[in-house]
Amino acid sequence: MEPMLPSLISGELQDLGIELSEKAAHLAGMIHPVVQLSIGGLVRSMNCYYSNQIEGHDTHPRDIDRALKGDFSTEPRKRDLQLEAKAHILLQEKIDTLEIEQPVSTGYIKWLHREFCENLPDNLLWVENSDTKEKIRVEPGEFRKTMVSVGRHIPPQVQNIPAFLNRFEDAYNPAKLGRMERFIAAAASHHRLLWIHPFIDGNGRVARLFSHSYLKAIGIGSSLWSASRGLARNSGEYKDLLNAADASRQGDLDGRGSLSQKGLEEFCKFFLTICIDQVTFMESLMKPGELTRRIEIFTEEEVRAKRLLKGSFPLIREALLMGEFERGKAATLTGYKERQARNVLKELVEKGLLISKTEKGSVRLGFPVNVVERWFPNLYPAS
Repeated sequence: MEPMLPSLISGELQDLGIELSEKAAHLAGMIHPVVQLSIGGLVRSMNCYYSNQIEGHDTHPRDIDRALKGDFSTEPRKRDLQLEAKAHILLQEKIDTLEIEQPVSTGYIKWLHREFCENLPDNLLWVENSDTKEKIRVEPGEFRKTMVSVGRHIPPQVQNIPAFLNRFEDAYNPAKLGRMERFIAAAASHHRLLWIHPFIDGNGRVARLFSHSYLKAIGIGSSLWSASRGLARNSGEYKDLLNAADASRQGDLDGRGSLSQKGLEEFCKFFLTICIDQVTFMESLMKPGELTRRIEIFTEEEVRAKRLLKGSFPLIREALLMGEFERGKAATLTGYKERQARNVLKELVEKGLLISKTEKGSVRLGFPVNVVERWFPNLYPAS
């Protein structure tokens, strides 16, 4: 599996690591922390959608939204995919909200697989051995018990998986790496985990969730952006570069390990570039003035169409800029009398544009699926 990192980190890789770090820090400071909580939910749904796309599972954003509300299709296949989407989002929410101590440990990688698979319907827990056609059940959190092939790549033998993961943990432990090495390790570890292919199924999704965890652990990742959108939109190049990094060393000028150093370095460049692109994309959507203006235009159109009451925008704007506000401020913000202001607030809550933990508690901004394209254009591909 060597090299675990390029032997010499090129100037280009260093520049990419620094750029990603700086852009991620800037993005995190653009939005009120309370608003980030709501945007985090939106990004988790987006991440799930694009991760499903990579797996060849087409789940519409509205079906994902319905799944989160417990509204499942009566069509078996669609229902299964909704349950899969919900399992992904629930797991990513845990990643976003829990402290991650050892994202590279074998225990953590097993935990990711177990948490995801335990919430899947039984139909999605069976795979077929391409050689024997035998049906094999996926055991949540358990390593594969049979040899497999992934394209031209033959992953390690079953009995060697623990040893490879021990080396993985040792090589990519952030505590043992310098700042720049951590950035490169975030990219390299994504490939090397896929190369080990520890599970009979679910390795791609686990690798993407692992990378999300690792980026968060080294202080770059957050609930505000996801690499999966970029990987899905460049899926051909993603898979080609994964394959190239699987290759054996190509002569004396290609490092000293068993695998191609050039292949690993090219994948690292690609992965970091994708991350930068996605942070930049989310940054463009979060610019306060432009986001406020898009929300204002949307609200004005809804008021003219009589789908929202006049006075709605001042309440939405307050939630965007201040994070949250007490319900008693509605009259002051709208300039209306108490009863009329309460009606405006009530409608916004009913439509999910404002949300609250309790019936009388403070309210914060919500992002129902029907406003996403207007407020955050191009988050999803045009339907």
